[in-house]
Amino acid sequence: MNSAADDLRINAIRFLAVDAVQQANSGHPGLPLGAAAAAYTLWTRHLRFNPRDPAWFDRDRFVLSAGHGSALLYALLHLTGYDLTLDDLRAFRQLGSRTPGHPEYHHTPGVEVTTGPLGQGFANAVGLAMAEAHLAAVYNRDETIVDHHTYVLAGDGDLMEGVSAEAASLAGHLALGKLIALYDDNKVSLAGATSVTFTEDVRERFEAYGWQTIEVGPEESNDVETIDRAIALAKSETRMPSLIAIRTTIGYGSPEAGTFKTHGEPLGKNMAATRAALHWDYPPFTVPDEPAAFFRATGAKGAGLETEWEARYGRWKAANAGLAAQFERARDGKLPADLPWPSFNAENGSVATRDAGGVVMNALADALPELFGGSADLDPSTKTYLKGQGEFEPGSYAGRNVHFGVREHAMAASMNGIALHGGLLPFGATFFNFLDYCKPAVRLAAISKIREIFVFTHDSVFLGEDGPTHQPIEQLAMLRATPNVIDLRPADALETLEAWKFAIQPQTGPTVLVLSRQKLPFLGERKADVARGAYVLREPEGGPDLVLIASGSEVSLAVDAAKLLAERGTRARVVSMPSWKLFDAQEAAYRDAVIPPEIKARMSIEAGATIGWSKYVGDRGIAYGLDHFGTSAPAAAIAQEYGFTPEHIADVAAGLLANV
Repeated sequence: MNSAADDLRINAIRFLAVDAVQQANSGHPGLPLGAAAAAYTLWTRHLRFNPRDPAWFDRDRFVLSAGHGSALLYALLHLTGYDLTLDDLRAFRQLGSRTPGHPEYHHTPGVEVTTGPLGQGFANAVGLAMAEAHLAAVYNRDETIVDHHTYVLAGDGDLMEGVSAEAASLAGHLALGKLIALYDDNKVSLAGATSVTFTEDVRERFEAYGWQTIEVGPEESNDVETIDRAIALAKSETRMPSLIAIRTTIGYGSPEAGTFKTHGEPLGKNMAATRAALHWDYPPFTVPDEPAAFFRATGAKGAGLETEWEARYGRWKAANAGLAAQFERARDGKLPADLPWPSFNAENGSVATRDAGGVVMNALADALPELFGGSADLDPSTKTYLKGQGEFEPGSYAGRNVHFGVREHAMAASMNGIALHGGLLPFGATFFNFLDYCKPAVRLAAISKIREIFVFTHDSVFLGEDGPTHQPIEQLAMLRATPNVIDLRPADALETLEAWKFAIQPQTGPTVLVLSRQKLPFLGERKADVARGAYVLREPEGGPDLVLIASGSEVSLAVDAAKLLAERGTRARVVSMPSWKLFDAQEAAYRDAVIPPEIKARMSIEAGATIGWSKYVGDRGIAYGLDHFGTSAPAAAIAQEYGFTPEHIADVAAGLLANV
């Protein structure tokens, strides 16, 4: 049974949260009311954090996967001393506030990841735990400098989503013993009781994944000592992750407690009755003196924890100067002064850009030890295996090759967690068409401007016989429409090298490399200005009559078509455009120099959706592409069928010129 002091403190959390929801007339009071006791126990008895330094490297990580309950997190952050004021809570969900509807990384001090789409935060937590395990294996010596837990608070909705199933399976396989999930098992989702949709035995499912499971029953779901023992038991199990299923009551204290009616609407008319039921006689946004002092003292302990760690780190650094320099550089997101870039030239012959990418990655691997990742069971096809760098596997975490398995959802979402942990530059790879499986995580990476690299191979219909289920048509258009994502589709090995040079820079935002399965010819010694998004690859003598613009494998096609046009007396400039967004970011003078406004005869060539190309070809140009799905056939037959041949492109371009 809780002490009166514990109950008062828990209620301080509850009512800061529900007052914020009530003030906004928008939000989710049910989770904060039901899960406050569990959150209180974790934050005051187990979580290692320092509000004065939210970026302390060896802090525990806390993820609110059930991000709709954000008011709970904001209440905890304010009470424990983070830079979040009562006025910030009063401005919950309002324009320009630091307390948005769902937690956002970079936006609110103490928020580790951006959550809201259910299941994503759970998978982010798996990535955070993976990063901790790898960095501990690499850097810990006589002194331990990386040693922390990852906690995630997840609800029924999180565990219904498929991404959490993939992530839980991966975490169980990897035996991530420092990952602890608090399952807010209230048996209610937004539209009703979970009995109408979700009746599996979650504990047995997680045990099958390889997790330890612990149950806190409904009579004990607000009992601090019981929850404390459950968390301690989870921490003592180092061979597997732990799920603590806490049978909470959604909307605890409300007249409509235990029902979906408290999930996503302010308490409204039930506010007074809820205050009375929980013996809370204080005005809105009031924190009594005792809880206020207790939470401030709890947060203040973090400074001592960090001071102890800094002393330990100092001893470790003195004994491991070289390793410390590497750690600090990677932690700070900086690159080495010199990197051993490979070179490509005509002697390499025709090379698939996926193969060129693999060469670049492996050339960098030793000099860039923070490069860490893998593929969705596709290393032989994506060419993303780091040779000689070992495997990241259960109980042996120093290796840098992660075998994500056929789990694109979990791969992409855990990459976000790995990146946000700090100290690593994650990459993940799959076929370009399976971007669909990665898209929710890519979108969250874009919102958070996370530094990470996605490698998507088999970039067009020219992958051939696997047919339309594997041939991407709309994916480039989708990426180009997503803010903050830089997509790069290189035309040959040299552009692939330049794309990688861009991708590893300590800039904000995710980078996507879109690479070919088929071999592409080397397009000549040149300054391949990939970082500017587009550049003139081929310039005819006497200046151009028309401009051919292409990306990826279609650039060599444009070059061949330009040669045929030259034989007919037509002068064609060829522009390679690996990235729309980088090109659009250039000054107008450069853009006009590459694609002169006065030349109206312009044609884009890309084996994908044509949407958006009108921006570059103008209202009198032609966007030549595919606005339909592909077919199963050898690549050469597909090219012939869809007109991606030098002869046909030259004919279309000549017709354009005649009609401009």
